[in-house]
Amino acid sequence: MAHDEIRIESETRTQFGKGAARKLRRADKIPAVLYGHGEAPVHLALPFHSTFRALKNPNALLTIAVEGEADQLAPAKDVQRDPIKPVIEHVDLVIVKRGEKVTVEVPVHLEGEAAPETVVTVDAQTLEIEADVTNLPDNLIVSVEGLAIGTMIHASDVEMPAGATLVSDPELLVVNITQQISADELEAELADAEAEAGIEHDAPEEEAAEAPEGDEESSDKE
Repeated sequence: MAHDEIRIESETRTQFGKGAARKLRRADKIPAVLYGHGEAPVHLALPFHSTFRALKNPNALLTIAVEGEADQLAPAKDVQRDPIKPVIEHVDLVIVKRGEKVTVEVPVHLEGEAAPETVVTVDAQTLEIEADVTNLPDNLIVSVEGLAIGTMIHASDVEMPAGATLVSDPELLVVNITQQISADELEAELADAEAEAGIEHDAPEEEAAEAPEGDEESSDKE
């Protein structure tokens, strides 16, 4: 499914720096810069709530309304987020034109259930593709329905949406179907790993057994 175009009303800004950015964020606005296609960079303030919702999908195509200018199509090239709070600190927007192709990373989404007693591992969470900027998919669907142990799905096996082409290495492993391990086998593997790491669970008991001998020697000397 491709993205809908989302229109965002912006305001131009003339104050810059950390203090000005903090002031904008306190007013529920996000500092942003719009550039590309030979246009001079335009510094903008975007409404927080509508922009935050739009950018939940990293490949969202935004229509940026700039006061006194024609609307510009612009996906987000870079979104700087607060590492703790649900706050967007800054957005870089790159101007694109209808019909233009761009390279983006698209999440891999699994559907279906593999055969019984299997483990499905997603080795590549995203794939890089090239597609029309107005027809970017939300995700790439990979069906694992009924797949048997030993099945491996590579990037070249993933069906591309109409008009899109794969950019990632075709040999990149995306999904791997392996044998489910039993509780006994898991315990044995953990024991082997601990043995290789030199972990001896009996060590504390041995030390405790040695302690009385030392006490006896001390009492003999006394």
